[in-house]
Amino acid sequence: MKPDLREKLSNSILVGDGAMGTYLYQIGFPVGISYEELNISQPEIIERVHREYYEAGARFIETNTYSANREHLSKFGLEADVEQINRAGVEIARRAVGNDAYVIGSVGSIRAGKRKNIRTSQIEADFTQQIEILTESAVDGILLETFFDLNEILLALHITRKLSHIPVICQLAMEDVGRTYDGILVSDAFEQLIAAGADVVGFNCRTGPNGIMRVLEKTIVPPQFPISVFPNAGIPDYVDGRYHYVSTPAYFAESALSFADLGARVIGGCCGTTPAHIQAIAEVLTKYTPNVYSEERSRVITITEPLNSKEAKSTQSEELSILELVKKRHTVIVELDPPRDLDITKFMTGAAALKAAQADAITMADNSLAVTRMSNLALGSLLKDKLGIRPLIHIACRDRNLIGTQSHLMGLDALGIDHVLAVTGDPAKFGDLPGSSSVYDLTSFEIIRMIKQLNLGTAFSGKPLKQRAKFIVGAAFNPNVKHLDKAILRLERKIEAGADYIMTQPVYDPILMERVYEMTRHLNVPIFIGIMPLATGRNAEYLHNEVPGIQLSEEVRRRMSGLEKDEGRRMGIQIAKELLDVAMPLFNGIYLITPFLNYEMSVDLTSYVWESAPLHS
Repeated sequence: MKPDLREKLSNSILVGDGAMGTYLYQIGFPVGISYEELNISQPEIIERVHREYYEAGARFIETNTYSANREHLSKFGLEADVEQINRAGVEIARRAVGNDAYVIGSVGSIRAGKRKNIRTSQIEADFTQQIEILTESAVDGILLETFFDLNEILLALHITRKLSHIPVICQLAMEDVGRTYDGILVSDAFEQLIAAGADVVGFNCRTGPNGIMRVLEKTIVPPQFPISVFPNAGIPDYVDGRYHYVSTPAYFAESALSFADLGARVIGGCCGTTPAHIQAIAEVLTKYTPNVYSEERSRVITITEPLNSKEAKSTQSEELSILELVKKRHTVIVELDPPRDLDITKFMTGAAALKAAQADAITMADNSLAVTRMSNLALGSLLKDKLGIRPLIHIACRDRNLIGTQSHLMGLDALGIDHVLAVTGDPAKFGDLPGSSSVYDLTSFEIIRMIKQLNLGTAFSGKPLKQRAKFIVGAAFNPNVKHLDKAILRLERKIEAGADYIMTQPVYDPILMERVYEMTRHLNVPIFIGIMPLATGRNAEYLHNEVPGIQLSEEVRRRMSGLEKDEGRRMGIQIAKELLDVAMPLFNGIYLITPFLNYEMSVDLTSYVWESAPLHS
């Protein structure tokens, strides 16, 4: 007979399972259905998934009941089936994995992502109904997961404690990687959960291993208290109508060891993870011996985060477009992230410093990674009017329908902002407002065509406009792919749609840079090669393993390994300068991407371009 879960976690690590919903999506079940309903309509599928995770090494198995509450099921007309779906979820999991694994009843947030206010009394009733069914079904524990609201998870925990003395795991979903959760310190949130009866506290969803690790390192947890971590498989990419996650099983295995060192005693995966990720975790943890807890575990680790340039630009630069400039000389576009709050001081200071360093344009993403930031249209207008520097605005297909997209573009034209970059946009459900929706009325090909249609004086509807727009339209290109030839065919389609120039994802491999040059020489549009300085060794691993479209060479990862703070930034700048030495003889277009608003790094690299330009002219 297996020990109680509390006893088990006092002296060992349990491997958790991986995603259910996104894994069902990967094997063919569409988004928008109730995955919990499959417990009664196709139980063999759910049993198969549980068994795959068990065979991969998971011994902490979550029931397929995350959203099996009355509020969620009512959207599918299934509110009368709450009991049947939850009981079936427990029975299927137990049947699939036997008695040597812990079957844990999964309970998700009811309030998260809802566009309407739900009465607390209704939430309490819904939690009570589901948790009572799960505890009566003889689960080995209750997992309260993906909660954004401290009061809501405390309510669910209180209900569980009133109904049973069963072990309870409380997992928070962090929208940011700072030290606060729902307005208070994460450490204080954990303290309240522990005081209310939680047996395990931890994190899941919203971010990959890097983000959870950064939060965990800043968090005080009492000695000998077990922690659980279930990160996503990085940030999903959206390609040809499908979601793809980028974190590899090997990366998850390496991260599992780091989590174990930080005190994690349940380690699994959330969105995007598969049995392969869980198998990798199980294999590395087989030989891992947990460290004895000590007061040292209660530490708080905080992670914290030059201007000479040569006169290289023509006096006519302000009047010339990016296309005209890049035909004549090296041309530098610098990306600067709009702020996530209402303070634009650092952004404007950085933009002014980049203007002084003679950047040719400042480009701003359109809520990249689906994280809400200040409007790039507003900031672009400020840059143009206050600083006299050219703004280059990204436009994502994700956030606006056809009406909103044309309206946005008409506003840009009225402001005299005519340089844009058309992108698909990261899926909204994985950003900081998971209740929001992705629009995608247009593909990246279609939005390029539509913008060029405005240049002909024709609205999206086909009706004539009173004058023509003057947009210069860029397209994004990711060369960090297995089949570069196929990516270039896709790029050629964007050029056929009307793209005037290309901006690439950051490239960290000189050999790949040369391949891109050779394989795009036939194209009749300029390419701005992406270079992003790395800030730390951890930043390097995060980009490589969790962010779609970015791949670092093994050499770069080796050189950045273990470096932090000033040491990491110095090495990051050195590597970026070496990449510029390769890029500048091949490409006149240089696209510098600023990490974490560390504009000083981009200023340094912009100055380096002008110092090196005569050597390559």
